Amino acid sequence: QVQLVESGGGLVQPGDSLSISCAASGRTFSSYTMGWFRQAPGKEREFVGCIHWGGGSRYYGDSVKGRFTISRDNAKNTVYLQMNSLKPEDTAVYYCVARMGWSFELDPARYDYWGQGTQVTVSS
Repeated sequence: QVQLVESGGGLVQPGDSLSISCAASGRTFSSYTMGWFRQAPGKEREFVGCIHWGGGSRYYGDSVKGRFTISRDNAKNTVYLQMNSLKPEDTAVYYCVARMGWSFELDPARYDYWGQGTQVTVSS
């Protein structure tokens, strides 16, 4: 069973940067797509971005494109989300997700594994 554990969330001010991490275990991830979703209170889960574990190709949601960067460390089985120029509307619980296959999936139902989430709050 795949397990995903996020860490690194916290309280930051608008314009700040923050990096959060997702440590993965339980399976080989060479054929997986890893990604991030977020959910603000009262809103639907929103696609943030994803990365192909083996190839490194990336895709981002429109709301974060140009500000957020997904990266991976194969040796550590860890995926990172570097968030720059943070805005109050970025405030949400951020979830690490994983699925088999290398397609870019924006539908949360297509992801089989979810972490517990880490809270990111952007406030002055």
